[in-house]
Amino acid sequence: IEEWLIGDPNSETLNKIRELKKGTLLMRRYVWPLREVINNLERSESILIRDDTDIYFKDLYDHAIQVIDTTETYRETLSGMLDIYLSNQSNKMNQVMKMLTIFATIFMPLTFLAGIYGMNFEYMPELKWRFGYPTVWLFILIIAVTMFIYFRRKKWL
Repeated sequence: IEEWLIGDPNSETLNKIRELKKGTLLMRRYVWPLREVINNLERSESILIRDDTDIYFKDLYDHAIQVIDTTETYRETLSGMLDIYLSNQSNKMNQVMKMLTIFATIFMPLTFLAGIYGMNFEYMPELKWRFGYPTVWLFILIIAVTMFIYFRRKKWL
């Protein structure tokens, strides 16, 4: 699962983590009361339990504690894996949002210029110039290329 998390985590990885976490919780739920039962049997003064079997109950109790500790360790590890998965998904979404923001930032001034020149004013001097239209396109291209180069140098693209 850790290799899947490092490689390319997907919803199948998340489902596997949830399944294992559910299993560890179920194991803990089963073993925890068993520990108490074994402890009570070990300390009881029943005539049904001989003194020479006391050592076996202590050993069984130690094994139950070991299983509980191992289960807790696995549960914490799976919680960490779930955090890694969610962090990885968040990072992917942040990368997508960064790209969308960059493209929106590049097109914002271009949209502004297109909005101004699309107002159909009668007294815009550039409209009567012979090279007015190519000049506006050149200005738009210079802005777009400059912003693209700036974002590349910042290593955002």
